Amino acid sequence: MTFHLAQLNIGRTVGPKDDPRMAGFYGDLDRINALADGWPGFVWRLVDETGADATSLRPFGGDVIVNLTVWEDLESLREFTFRSGHLDVLRRRREWFVPLGDVYAVNWWIPAGHTPTVDEAGKRLDLLRRNGSSPEAFTFRDPFPAA
Repeated sequence: MTFHLAQLNIGRTVGPKDDPRMAGFYGDLDRINALADGWPGFVWRLVDETGADATSLRPFGGDVIVNLTVWEDLESLREFTFRSGHLDVLRRRREWFVPLGDVYAVNWWIPAGHTPTVDEAGKRLDLLRRNGSSPEAFTFRDPFPAA
């Protein structure tokens, strides 16, 4: 069986979408999403009913936005995250997001072709928070291979 990597990260914003402090984040979102969509190894990302992005979805609370994606492998996600224009945005995250004081990102393996749900992703994040990295829910710093 072939596996893909699912990843979830969440962030509590410093203000609503129309807050001037969020302008840099939302102003660059389409470019970053397009960069991800065309990145080698990218498979899928969660979007709302408009198909643009998932920032209007609030499954973890009113001021928490969600990013849920699927990649062919960990290295593809790592390359996009740390070796693309995404890194510049990542470095500015403290301008737009309040520290959660808890784990805010999780990775896990899924069968190729499976589309993870937000509920499934939330359960993986909770699992990582409770137990630390494991084959079922892990971090970039402590990854596990696909089964």
